[in-house]
Amino acid sequence: MSDTPKLEDRWDADWSDAAAQVEDQVRGLGLRSVRISFADQHGLLHGKVLDAAQIPHALRSGVSFPGSLLTKDTGQHYAFSLWEPDGGPTLASVMGARDVRMIPDPTTFRVLPWLDGTGWLLSDLYSVEGAPIELSTRRICARAHQKLTDQGLRLRAGLEIEFHLYRVDESSGDHQRVHPGWDLLAEDYSDRIEPLLEPIQRHLTALGLPPRTIEAEHGPSQVELTFAPADGIEPADQAVLIRAAVKQIARRHGLHATFMSRPSGDDTFTTGWHIHQSIVSVDDGRNLFAPTISGETLSEMAMHYLGGLLDHAPESCLLTTPTVTGYKRYRPYSIAPDRIVWSRQHRGAMLRVIDEPPGPATRIENRAGDPAANPYLYLASQILSGLDGIESKLEAPPPSETPYEAEAGPLLPRTLGDAIDAFDRSAFYRSTLGDEIVDYLVALKRSEWARFGAAVTDWEQREYYDTF
Repeated sequence: MSDTPKLEDRWDADWSDAAAQVEDQVRGLGLRSVRISFADQHGLLHGKVLDAAQIPHALRSGVSFPGSLLTKDTGQHYAFSLWEPDGGPTLASVMGARDVRMIPDPTTFRVLPWLDGTGWLLSDLYSVEGAPIELSTRRICARAHQKLTDQGLRLRAGLEIEFHLYRVDESSGDHQRVHPGWDLLAEDYSDRIEPLLEPIQRHLTALGLPPRTIEAEHGPSQVELTFAPADGIEPADQAVLIRAAVKQIARRHGLHATFMSRPSGDDTFTTGWHIHQSIVSVDDGRNLFAPTISGETLSEMAMHYLGGLLDHAPESCLLTTPTVTGYKRYRPYSIAPDRIVWSRQHRGAMLRVIDEPPGPATRIENRAGDPAANPYLYLASQILSGLDGIESKLEAPPPSETPYEAEAGPLLPRTLGDAIDAFDRSAFYRSTLGDEIVDYLVALKRSEWARFGAAVTDWEQREYYDTF
């Protein structure tokens, strides 16, 4: 896009100051190495480990990697031909597996507390000529949020994400449950698994991402973490690091953490990822979802935002729920949504309005998400849908206190294939994201869906259990 800044446009005084601070911290802390990472099209981190002495050069010139990584589905199968420029100008930037540069964002610097002398930086993607890589999902999310800031608005979002935690038997390699489940928030279960969760809590806190709560969830080995709200695209930045951190910390303690929505097991509960969201004023930080008239549930802006989330829910599912397994959550009477409906407080609704008491904490909780979703695409879908609701003054239907009944609202897509088709034919996303981004994401997910259709074994367990 012509209005997209070139790489050199980043090198202003603020960027230079932040980069200098990173260099000072790396030297001052005596770090040996720094991981330079980027979130791929699935929201998974890839990157390289650099000797600490290389960081000044990396901050200014970047670190290269083969662009072929951006053409793979979740099973590491190529969804595009790498040797012919048949994917349009967007995919041309990675044809031939040509180099792409990770340019670290110095504001994301952290020290990884579970490693000795190791820092970490999240990156944006550019071509070797300095042009932005349009396929970068972090950039897609940043552009979506820029549409809010252009109007003096900012997204504020809080993460509520679930995962399953298993012990790994070193002799057999078998994965065993860490608790039997079936008793939500039971203190006995929480106490049993506290020694296993303590390292995760301690290291996330040292990382600057302290969990607000750690909860033993409904099902066997199911855990939930919640976090304080953050603004802009920071919640997505946090999510990619939280997921990677939980898995790495668990591995170092003989455990396996998976964000796959439903691992195998007849009594396993599906996990979800709920995003709590509101819009605040850039000028004064005021929550613009809070009602201005006594007795109202939400402000007029919030009701239109809610209308946008509902209106674009079917086509957004590919971004909020991008795995085959995620659609096993969409069942009636399961404390997960199966219809496109909103409610005050009812946890069976797709959108749950939390307004008691009304004020700074008033927000909308989207309960449709899959823990394996790309955080940047999930967040972008909320921003773009909600903003369209505001701009188009979309009206939300009345709330429902019976969200599983047929008259409550239309069904969510039933399979990943249905979600792909809805996204593919979405005039809304083709307008807001562009045809090339839509076609790119559709091709990636069709590759995955086609392989699932041909599978005759426990495909999902192999595909997602270790990956996410």
